[in-house]
Amino acid sequence: MKNSIDPTRVSLVGSGFLARGMVYALNNQSDLEVGRVLTRRDIESCNDFPDCDLLTNSVEEAINSAEVLLECSGDPVHATYVIEQAMQAGMPVVTMNSEFHVTTGSAFVQRGFLTEAEGDQPGSLAALHHEVCGMGFQPLVYGNIKGFLDHNPPRDSMEYWARRQGISLDQVVSFTDGTKLQIEQAFIANGLQTKIAQPGLLGPRCQDVAQGGAELAEVAEQLGHPISDYVLADGVKLPAGVFITAKHDPEQQSYLEYLKLGAGPYYTLVRNYHLCHLEIMKTIRGVMTGDEPLLNNSSQPTVSVAAISKRALQPGTLIERGIGSFDVRGSTIRIAEFPNHVPIGLLMGARVRRAISADEMLMLDDIELPESRAFDLYREILNQTTEVLSDSAAH
Repeated sequence: MKNSIDPTRVSLVGSGFLARGMVYALNNQSDLEVGRVLTRRDIESCNDFPDCDLLTNSVEEAINSAEVLLECSGDPVHATYVIEQAMQAGMPVVTMNSEFHVTTGSAFVQRGFLTEAEGDQPGSLAALHHEVCGMGFQPLVYGNIKGFLDHNPPRDSMEYWARRQGISLDQVVSFTDGTKLQIEQAFIANGLQTKIAQPGLLGPRCQDVAQGGAELAEVAEQLGHPISDYVLADGVKLPAGVFITAKHDPEQQSYLEYLKLGAGPYYTLVRNYHLCHLEIMKTIRGVMTGDEPLLNNSSQPTVSVAAISKRALQPGTLIERGIGSFDVRGSTIRIAEFPNHVPIGLLMGARVRRAISADEMLMLDDIELPESRAFDLYREILNQTTEVLSDSAAH
């Protein structure tokens, strides 16, 4: 039995930028420590890692060396494989991996403890949701803040920024072309039981978050439900965070105006930072003290992220990785409208079957997807979701 004064051991999945920062952070905590760090790389080549003695290529060793698993690989197919084994071992799983959640995460919601951590935009929005609802606000917009967007960025520019920022090329591409943003807002739509206004989201340009939030709130009211969306900076620098635009009871209007939230009817609350690995520790501590999951993709998702071609693709083209690709980008869609779409998170070593035009949505018949546990679970999720949608339509 674990002694209450012993630190909680956390095994990490992934050995990239975020995992390195997490190791540094955990080394300075008295109540948390690193168990093992699971990597698929050759350990002898990991010269950039803070402590190579922590690295392992064994999933079993990573699971057996800790009380909590932190999945932060950014790879939905690999994450699916590892998380399934951790849950079979009865281990609580914390993630910073929106890509996993919108691809196969729904298959694990009822299998054990699974939560996204606070620190990336979805977890930060979920935390803000609890705060604003606790104060009596009625959210209309769950918003991400985007500083720059280019759906088809040039390779040389992306390689430059990857070197400058010290992160992988596919991460830079997925941030720039909007794929990561679309994944995060699909995750929010499913996890917080809200919807999207349209495929690909609205993303109004604005010079002020409150201005953009109010514009989106008007759309939400017209639709009759809250929406997950984003605002795009229009020639100004906006905070690197998230926001919720909400309404409140009429009798609170004068109080909220006095408290500098404006005259209403829409009030925008901004969380102007997300500190990734530094905030993960809050979630891990919450897990150990009995907190409920902060955010997951729900067992019945309604929104997914489809792969959209960036250029004409010929039969036989190999798409090594969809997220962060120069071949495709991600776009939110309603599953009910496009049940045969290819989720961008499954595009790993996939080969094109037919000629595809630029800006075309890829369908399952268009692509040869390698068999994997992730593909199996996605088909189960799709079948279950389609049955639920059919039952709803029948009634």
